[in-house]
Amino acid sequence: MKLHKYLASHGWMYSIVALVVIVSGYIFFARHTGSPYQFITVTRGSIEQTVSVTGNTTPTKSVSLGFQNTGTIAHLYYSLGDRVAAGAIIAELNTASLSAAFAQAQANLAVAQANLAGLTAGTRPEQLAIDQNAVMQDQIALRNVIMSAYAAADTAVHNTADQLFINPRTTNAALTVVVPDANLVNQIVQERSALEPVLANWNAENITAVQASENLTQITVFLNDLAAALAKTQPSANISATTLSSYASAIAAARTSVTAAASALTAAQSVLTAADGALALAQAGPTPQAVAAGEAQVAVARASVASARAALENAEIVAPIGGTIIGLDAKVGQLATPGTPLVAIIGTGGFEVDVGVSETDIGKLTVADAASMTLDALPNETFTGKVFYIAPAQTNTQGVITYLIKISFDKPDARFKSGLTTNVTIESKRDDNVLILPQYAILQNDSGTFVEILSRGGATTSPVTLGIQDQKGNVEVLRGVSEGEQVINIGLKPQ
Repeated sequence: MKLHKYLASHGWMYSIVALVVIVSGYIFFARHTGSPYQFITVTRGSIEQTVSVTGNTTPTKSVSLGFQNTGTIAHLYYSLGDRVAAGAIIAELNTASLSAAFAQAQANLAVAQANLAGLTAGTRPEQLAIDQNAVMQDQIALRNVIMSAYAAADTAVHNTADQLFINPRTTNAALTVVVPDANLVNQIVQERSALEPVLANWNAENITAVQASENLTQITVFLNDLAAALAKTQPSANISATTLSSYASAIAAARTSVTAAASALTAAQSVLTAADGALALAQAGPTPQAVAAGEAQVAVARASVASARAALENAEIVAPIGGTIIGLDAKVGQLATPGTPLVAIIGTGGFEVDVGVSETDIGKLTVADAASMTLDALPNETFTGKVFYIAPAQTNTQGVITYLIKISFDKPDARFKSGLTTNVTIESKRDDNVLILPQYAILQNDSGTFVEILSRGGATTSPVTLGIQDQKGNVEVLRGVSEGEQVINIGLKPQ
């Protein structure tokens, strides 16, 4: 009886003991049988979106140089690897013929000056006959030059430039190469259409030297624009780099031919003008007007002297910047042609990094994004910089599309060299004080993006909206979860 009364009066204690036993048993069971789910807690913090790429260092200043005249290389004053100062003469052509032309121009100037002196002394009948014959011969020569200029223009347009067109001789002309500049393409097509009647009239009519000169100018503008378009065109599946180079070389040769024709026309006009002036002086006698014409001849001769002097100066390759010679394809005795690069110089202004970025990453980058860089040649060192250029057009390399970006170094380093492999990590975006989950806690399917949470009915999916992702496998969650909330690790299946 005493024991029964004791239990009755202390029943609440047994209730507590029973509860403790039940909870302890559950904990023991859970620990030894294992939970069917693993949970991940939503945390708050910072996350960085980065783009990792590999590129190479390139000099901030570099030039490729060649001769502006055709000729044989006679002197090389520097070697590969030499440092040069701005204004230094690196190579020189054989100037014997150019020197002779300069001497000839000087002699023509002396003749013009002598003729001017003769005008003031009056003209003899014998001189009058000579001057008349000179005008006639110079007119014939000018007519021949005009026809030669037509032949050069016709070849440049119909035989050379028209290789790049469909229906070139109609108003429906179209370029066969893909140029990433629509305005330039439209301009070139319009220029080509406008040239057809010009060439037809030139061939059919006895045009003047002035008209021929205007025609050559129009054709020169067209060829220059076509050369600019080819310079912007990249090799593709439809056109190889070799074909583009062949087109560019053909257009360059056509431009040279048309320029030579224009120069010949100008020279023939000058000669005829001089002859006309001489005849006028002979016929009119020593009048003030005749003296003025003689003075004009002297001015033309002086211009020829200046032109010959310039040709002599163009027979040299002169360094426009100070730096180091990294390319030297010139050899003594070699025939040089205008427009062919023979010397490459990198300046002393430091280096930058050129990188090709894939289509999937280029949209993440903006100018001024910070970058950290390591160089294979300088291990265990990290350099910082910024993106300062993003190419507006793609680069197609064997069907792989990339976009060129350029990254500057915050600090120059004397150890940098051109072409060093550079591993770049660009911080494209950073969000602070945001909700973060590991990527493996996210479920993505055709219906959307979700996390799994545990409710009374078991595991259920809950939609979420994601932001940026870092390279550590973490992802920003914009909507759908709250800080501290636990979601199921979808990589661990229920047991």
